[in-house]
Amino acid sequence: MALLRDGVTGMTKVLIVDNQPLFRAGVKQAFAARSDFEIFEASPGDHLPAVLEAKLPEVVLIDIDAPSLNGLKIGKSLLQLYPATRLVVMTPEVNNDELFEVIRMGAAAYLDKKATMQELEGIIHRVARGEYPINDSLLATPKVAEHVLKQFQEMVSMGMTVESITAPLTSRETQILRYVADGNSNKKIAQILEISEQTIKNHVSSILRKLNANDRAHAVVLAIRRGWISINEKPQ
Repeated sequence: MALLRDGVTGMTKVLIVDNQPLFRAGVKQAFAARSDFEIFEASPGDHLPAVLEAKLPEVVLIDIDAPSLNGLKIGKSLLQLYPATRLVVMTPEVNNDELFEVIRMGAAAYLDKKATMQELEGIIHRVARGEYPINDSLLATPKVAEHVLKQFQEMVSMGMTVESITAPLTSRETQILRYVADGNSNKKIAQILEISEQTIKNHVSSILRKLNANDRAHAVVLAIRRGWISINEKPQ
């Protein structure tokens, strides 16, 4: 069972974004008998931010839409708007160039559209738990791993620091991280800010991802080192 964004235990909400109505309907039908999934569908041409606001899915499945790769552009924009959303990118044929781009955009998983329903179900469960199955794909693909490392080395050689590569925190995320640094739990922060505990968890997940932090304490240390928060500064 998954945690819905209002903090209530229930089904994992999954949004399928695909150009093919038959594919969307097929996936939805395959999961119809499952009590732990709630499936929604949309077309890439729909106003997806509005759909996400209305449905609040934990996981978004999106077709890469070869050869235009429009799905990558849409997925990237969705992650910029909703960084706590877990994105699973589907493709008609897995290849290293696509995998590299999908890793760069911050997707949680990269999946062949020919995968079985059992494989898809397993990926969704892992992603909903906060895992990044795409890391398995990276480790299993030395050429892509080498490409990622080479790009990082080029950034450093051009004078870009780790701080400039890392995505900056929003004002709300910085505020929440200050409360974390002050020793507050998610529940306590939610009470102080008068928002749901699940919203706090979503922000914390976004913070960890942006900072490449292993946990809350690691995120605080990284933010202090980069001068984004101070241990002497009280939350506001």
